[in-house]
Parts: sequence; C-alpha cells; structure tokens
Amino acid sequence: MALAIEFVDELADGTKGAALPLIRADLGLSYAQVGLLIAVPLLVGSLIELPMGLIAGDGRVRHRLVLAGGAVLVASLVATAAARSATVLLVALIAFFPASGAFVSLTQAALVDRARGRQQQRMAAWNLAGSVGAVGGPLLLAGVLAAGGSWRSAYLLLAAAAGAALAVAVLAAPSRQPAPGDSSAITAPDSDAAPDGNPAPDSNAAPESEAAGGGSGGKPTSVREALNALRRRDVARWVVLLEISDLLLDVLTGYIGIYLVDVAGASPADAAVGVAVRLGAGLAGDALFVVISSRVSGLTALRVSAIMACALYPAFLLVGWFPAKLAILAVLSMATACWYPVIQAGLYTTLPGRSGIAVFLSSAAAMIGAVGPLAVGFIAQRAGLSLALAVLAAAPVAVLAALPGAAWRTVRKVKR
Repeated sequence: MALAIEFVDELADGTKGAALPLIRADLGLSYAQVGLLIAVPLLVGSLIELPMGLIAGDGRVRHRLVLAGGAVLVASLVATAAARSATVLLVALIAFFPASGAFVSLTQAALVDRARGRQQQRMAAWNLAGSVGAVGGPLLLAGVLAAGGSWRSAYLLLAAAAGAALAVAVLAAPSRQPAPGDSSAITAPDSDAAPDGNPAPDSNAAPESEAAGGGSGGKPTSVREALNALRRRDVARWVVLLEISDLLLDVLTGYIGIYLVDVAGASPADAAVGVAVRLGAGLAGDALFVVISSRVSGLTALRVSAIMACALYPAFLLVGWFPAKLAILAVLSMATACWYPVIQAGLYTTLPGRSGIAVFLSSAAAMIGAVGPLAVGFIAQRAGLSLALAVLAAAPVAVLAALPGAAWRTVRKVKR
C-alpha cells in the first residue's frame, strides 16, 4: 500500500510538470505566476504539515491523518481540473501539498519505522516507486492528449487513481507500532556505524534511550524536542542537504518543460518528450540505486554524483543542439537519482525511532526551500529563464560543501 500511495502522488507531480506549458497557455500565466504556483503551495503546505509529524505518534492517529490527507488530495485534483483562473488553481495546489504531506509523508514515516537499520534500502524502493509514477505522468498526459482530451481530463484521471489508493488505505488496518521500551521493538542500529553507509550520529547526539522516547510509536512529540534534535550537527546537516539538493531535483523538474519551450525553442510536444527523458532517466537511476544500495555507501554515492552534476548541469544549459541537451539531461538525472533516498535515509538514521521529528523538520525546511522556485520565477520574469536556471548550478557545489570533510578527499581523488 505504501509504495502505491507514493506512486500516485508522483504520478500527479509528473503530470503537472508535463502539463505546465499547457496550463500556462490556457490560463495566460506569467513567469512570476508560475513561480508563485510552485512556491506558495509548498510554503503554505509545509506550514500546515508541520504539526503532523509531532501529533502522529500513535498508530491510530497517524492512520486517520493519512486517510484525511487522501480525501483532501482527491478533492484538490478535481479542483485543479476545474480551475479557470490562476487564483482557483493556486488554492487547489495549496490544498494538494498538505494533503500529500499527510497521505504520503506519514506513510513514508511508517514504512521506515518498520525498517530500522535498512532505511537506505527502504528509501531506495520508495524512490523507485515514485519515479515510476513520475514517468507515468507525462505518458498519461500524452495518452489523454492523443485521445483528444486535455490536461483537465488528465487531472480527472489522477483524481480517480488517488481515490483508488485511498480506498486501499481505508481497508488497511493501522499496524501496531512498538512503544519505547517495548520488548518487541526492533533493535536500533549500532551507534558506531550505520549499515547503509550513512554517518553515525555525532558524539553530542542524544543517548539511545532518550532518542527512542516519544517516537512514532509513543506519545506525540513536542516542538521543543524537535528543535533540540535540530541542534545536533548530524541532524541539521541532513535537513540542509534536503533543501539544497531539491534545487536540482524537483525545482529543476518543475521548470524543465517551460525551459525547453522558451529557451531551447522546442515545441510543447518535444518539451513533453524532454520531461519524459528527465523522469525516465531518473527512474533508471533509481532502479540502479535499488540494486547497489546495499553494497555502496550512501555518502560515497552522494559525493560522486554531486561531482558529476557540477560538470553535467552547466553542460546541459550551454549545449544548443536539442538531442545533445536531452542526452546530457538524461545522464544528469541518472547521476542525481540517489540524492533524495540517501539524504532522507540519513535523516531517519540520525533519529532512530523518531520519524515524527524527521517529518516535522523536513516540513520546516521545505518552508525555507519554497524560496527556491519562487526566486527562479521572479528572476526569470526580470532577467530571463536561462539566467534564472543558471543559478541552480550552485546546488551540487553546495551539496559537496555541506557533506562531511571526506567529500573533498573524494574530489581530490577524482581529479587525480
């Protein structure tokens, strides 16, 4: 059920990326409005999503929030299909994001709670399911358009798919989550080294007994506990990396279709192909990482891919020949496929048994991260989309800078 929910959520996201040029033309949106449509729902949604991780300590409460989020998500997709103005579309998207947070993020947290010591592998499988959905989004839109429908018809189909996932969730009973100190609880990973290759918590990390208290299986967590966790260097590092990496993941994906039309001179149909290449290559990278995630250190994969992105992304922006641009985009998408599962697993690993805090901190960071797509939109409005996306070239450099010092030793080895 968990992977099906992630599949439907990313199916909607993939459809939106491919449909954005059509939506912009249909509603007459400016670059600034496009930036608002991407950033404001993320900002407001993250604000609403903030308390979810803290109050969802009990399995029944979590399950109720998942179901409520699924119902709102279905309604928001129907409202998007019916939108006739930028304002209505904005309201529908604002409703979608917190609904997705409840329906998807809490499901992810429950999935990881049952995989102590194998967070990276679970996140790799989760990411693969999402990528399949993301690739299916443009294909769904292409099929609807070929059948004589519109982007609105595609959103109605998405609402139907989300309704089916919600029906499955309704039938699924909430699993029992072991309370702290419960003898049936899964043993936490060794504190010296995480088996998935993620770094062990810093020496100033909270003791295991303290870290386990009030987790997802116990009482709701307070904001103070979450902020105390954020003071730990290892936790703060992964939270920062989540938002830095997203600039070259979801933010770039959101603008790919419009960039290929307005800057690269592609037709809307070719732009849809470009979005499909972006998502298809990401899917291939996700599948590859699922295979190697148990054999390769997550940090090593993250370092090497960030180094590759430092060269690939500028090349993607500078190359003029459209087939070559798509080829570079494909390699870039494969190279960065490991970013989200490694970073998100790293956050969960540093907070064993505290998935609610991880959800809270991710939502709080996403509020700050919402500035990214908003800034891209406003820079594009004033200076052009080409320059606005060029700013994102700083993202892989920042990822390397935020990693532990060993990242720079990897850079030196690659240069040699």
